[in-house]
Amino acid sequence: MFALSLLRKSALSLAATLLVGGAALANSGPLVTTDWLEKNLSDPKVRIVEVSVEPGLYERGHIPGAQNVVWHTDLADTVERDIAKPEKFQALARKLGLDKDVTIVLYGDSNNWFAAWGAWVFDIYGLRDNVKLLDGGRKKWELEKRPVSTNPLAIKASAFSVAEPNRKLRARLADVVATVEKKSDARVLDIRSADEFSGKIIAPAGFQELALRAGHIPGSVNVPWAQAVNQADGTLKSPEELKKLYANVGIDGSKPVITTCRIGERSSHTWFILSRVLGYQVANYDGSWTEYGNTVGLPISNPAGTVWGGK
Repeated sequence: MFALSLLRKSALSLAATLLVGGAALANSGPLVTTDWLEKNLSDPKVRIVEVSVEPGLYERGHIPGAQNVVWHTDLADTVERDIAKPEKFQALARKLGLDKDVTIVLYGDSNNWFAAWGAWVFDIYGLRDNVKLLDGGRKKWELEKRPVSTNPLAIKASAFSVAEPNRKLRARLADVVATVEKKSDARVLDIRSADEFSGKIIAPAGFQELALRAGHIPGSVNVPWAQAVNQADGTLKSPEELKKLYANVGIDGSKPVITTCRIGERSSHTWFILSRVLGYQVANYDGSWTEYGNTVGLPISNPAGTVWGGK
């Protein structure tokens, strides 16, 4: 009877942890569901951060308790065309109340493109395992008609100390050129659309950051980022489906991977999938095609046969 009673107590304790210990539950993986987040909106150990690209979206309505981060100013150095310097990121993290003892949930528009970019920058500066993406982002939250707010909450600042940047998470132009010259066995995965990859177009309509040439990095393979997402609600496909998707082009985790796109935002979405969901060794090339395609003298592949038509 004593053993049975002890077993019941253990089961009740586990159930209490699962039902009440909200932030702890999120530590089991890199994603949180909309259900989990709504149940944990008032948890003092949860911080919610929106990183969207559309101006004014946060102000018109956001997940209750969420704080706003503007990716191209808060997480970047606009003069050097670089990620935020350590001191700038540390000041931002402290202002947002972020630290390693809280669960940080990032979400945004465009199927979490820039939320994933934020997760990449957070990882570089020492915030990794406690940083999660809201699976489905704003899209799923809004589709399910979950609560929104227009009133930002005051957050107590943290004492977060930035870590030495993890340079292994970021690919530079030299790293990419090494793959082209076959001095590196890393695989380059381009996640742009098929038309961008072939060189039929330089960029999707309406985007201002462009290269002079169209095409892709020689030797790279192409899996458009959207193929990893369930279009109905923006959630990621299952790990089994994702593994198969990338294995079809030879990306199976056996070799390091470099993700690339146009400016590094869509590629960070795939970086998150490969790195955090599948556990592969991945670096994001945020210079991407705007850097590589504009670099004088570098070879490109252009199946569409287009050339620079300067006027």
